[in-house]
Amino acid sequence: MNNILYFDDGGTMPQLGLGTWKSKPGEVYDAVREAIRVGYRHIDCAHLYGNEAEIGQALKDAMNEEGIKREALWITSKLWNNAHHPKNVKPALRVTLENLRLDYLDLYLMHWPVAQQEDSIFPENAMDLISLEKLPLTETWSAMEECVDNGLTRYIGVSNFSAHKLSLILEEGRMKPVMNQIELHPYLQQSALLNFCKENHIHVTAYSPLGSVDRPAIMKAKNEPLLLEDPVIKTIAKQHHASPAQILIAWALHLGVAVVPKSVNPQRIRQNFESSKLVLSESEMEEITGLDLHRRYLDGNIWAIPGSGYTLENLWDE
Repeated sequence: MNNILYFDDGGTMPQLGLGTWKSKPGEVYDAVREAIRVGYRHIDCAHLYGNEAEIGQALKDAMNEEGIKREALWITSKLWNNAHHPKNVKPALRVTLENLRLDYLDLYLMHWPVAQQEDSIFPENAMDLISLEKLPLTETWSAMEECVDNGLTRYIGVSNFSAHKLSLILEEGRMKPVMNQIELHPYLQQSALLNFCKENHIHVTAYSPLGSVDRPAIMKAKNEPLLLEDPVIKTIAKQHHASPAQILIAWALHLGVAVVPKSVNPQRIRQNFESSKLVLSESEMEEITGLDLHRRYLDGNIWAIPGSGYTLENLWDE
């Protein structure tokens, strides 16, 4: 594996990146600096994470002190739900660029197929949400296309989109989404969606590849299965003298998707990067395929507010 993804226009993206969701201010600076020292060139960000300014300082210092060129880095960020109105898309991206101290992004994603009022970060009631009939995803997408036209981002894509919602963009959009970032791990393998994306030349990035054990308690279910404790994963890890996390990352890389494990621990950042050297056998990949539970750790129920027009059924189109 060369751990590079190729786009239709000849562009390339490092397959393995550093995730920054839940990386706290005060920790994320050192995590990004360490990741770049180790060899990561792909950093996955989002405005919602609240840490882009510190990441921006880390990127600036890495470029100044270590001679890393901007074009050697791949920086992704995401448009939050309260900036879906076309007039708000470009200003939102400009805020992200200012925070990250960059002139352009490599990839800008629509974070969720959900629209909210401008003054709402997370919805507290149905009034905080705007139905997709009133503010269609295609209108937001059109404004994102203009961001490419204006040189603010090289590529655009989406996150948490079903095949149905991707089809709407493919049918009506001027530009094709190059990426769909989704929750993807052995307990949620999403093979039908992966096949749809492959058929339409849309790459996939796996988020929460380790099962997101450190997400807020309010997002957790009682007695939920722990991916890192799965006996099959642990057995394969032992056979490779690797950690369960390394096996989970290697599995995603073998699928041909990008993967963005988060860590602020220097040792784990290095271990995660070393996962790209692991080679899993066909039989090991088949064993892991047998673990699929269609289990979402981030089920999206925060958007499923009665009266809002959003339900879990029409969020995931399942």
